[in-house]
Amino acid sequence: MKKINVGLIGFGHVGLGVVKILRDKKTFLAQKLGLEINIKKICDKDIVSKRNINVDRNLLTREAKEIINDPQVDIVVELIGGIHPAKEFIIEALKKGKSVVTANKALLAQEGKELFALAADRQKSIYYEASVGAGIPIIKSLREGLVANKFNGIFGIVNGTSNFILSKMSDENLAFNAALKEAKIKGFAEKDPTLDIEGIDSAHKLILLTYLCFGRLVNVGDIFVEGISRISLSDINYAKEMGWQIKLLAIAKKDADELEVRVHPTLIPKSHLLSSVSGIFNAIYVSSDLAGQLLFYGPGAGQMSAASAVVADLVDLVQDIKAGLFRPTLNTVLDKSIKKLRKIDDIESRYYIRFMAKDQPGVLAKISGILGKFGISIASVNQKERHKAKEVPVVMILHEAKEKNLRSAIEMIDRLNIIKEKSVAIRMEEV
Repeated sequence: MKKINVGLIGFGHVGLGVVKILRDKKTFLAQKLGLEINIKKICDKDIVSKRNINVDRNLLTREAKEIINDPQVDIVVELIGGIHPAKEFIIEALKKGKSVVTANKALLAQEGKELFALAADRQKSIYYEASVGAGIPIIKSLREGLVANKFNGIFGIVNGTSNFILSKMSDENLAFNAALKEAKIKGFAEKDPTLDIEGIDSAHKLILLTYLCFGRLVNVGDIFVEGISRISLSDINYAKEMGWQIKLLAIAKKDADELEVRVHPTLIPKSHLLSSVSGIFNAIYVSSDLAGQLLFYGPGAGQMSAASAVVADLVDLVQDIKAGLFRPTLNTVLDKSIKKLRKIDDIESRYYIRFMAKDQPGVLAKISGILGKFGISIASVNQKERHKAKEVPVVMILHEAKEKNLRSAIEMIDRLNIIKEKSVAIRMEEV
């Protein structure tokens, strides 16, 4: 049986899963493909440490060039992450006539325009299913399964760490720091969780989803990004009382001729399916013109889930090689009805606001007076725990307002001597 040779750069958590699948499913995959996927070489900085799989020592190398320069290697799998040297490895692989599979969302978000252009120029492909949602086949679905659709919006819970923390806070009444500590203990959060809890990881994934849906490759700087570190247990509980759930959402949606692209904590109705997505699970809600509203759901992290997506990309490339085909990566069409990106100052939304104020007469009048100056009206207000403390939370739901006006109002309110800490504002989406 003819073999397709694969070189793997990165023998860590996901790389190990890929090797396991290709070994355990070798016969099964060969029967499906009529070709054998053969691991020709594995590169990693650490080829000494024991792993829970036996690998022929002759397959291991510390030199990526041994894979990239090997004329017998057909496909290079990059699983080291980061920007450098991953970018250089992918460029060299493409120049050597090899297609690439990667799970590196940060690299594609930052350098995707250059890499995809080079791949097209060299008549090779970059496949990247595992870069968003691990094993959830969202990229293939958007690119192929929904190929005839135009998209109105996409709303994603695409970071398992943040979703785990918010779920623990909601389900077990844990404070943010306690929930983050548990995430670290369980291995769901990195030692430095900044990329996850501050929304940066979600922004990288949103860039790829936005390109697939709207044909526009935005920059990280084009996305408004706000994390979950200022969400308190009180906010979680107040939202629940009012029938809402707080989730970190990656949002790309079209409004008239403008596109909004943003990541931030969001109140969504408890009646919506996204509100029930718990733990490390991810979900991407897509609104399209033909297929309607769709929800893609599954584990957003995990060795075998991510490795499954990598192997799926390998199988697609093997089929292309077998058929002698080249399918341009991200052969998307720009939505010409979109004229510009809407800046965060210009978006309009309903808002949940929590003020920490002195418990004294006239507080509500002062706050509502300033909101009124900026044309912001109040839908509901609740002053909590009046009998327990000198400082009390004042929780408001506001009618739709422009972000710029809301920020100006809050800035003025926070300067009042009756306000004891920086106020919290969370956007609301009906989805």
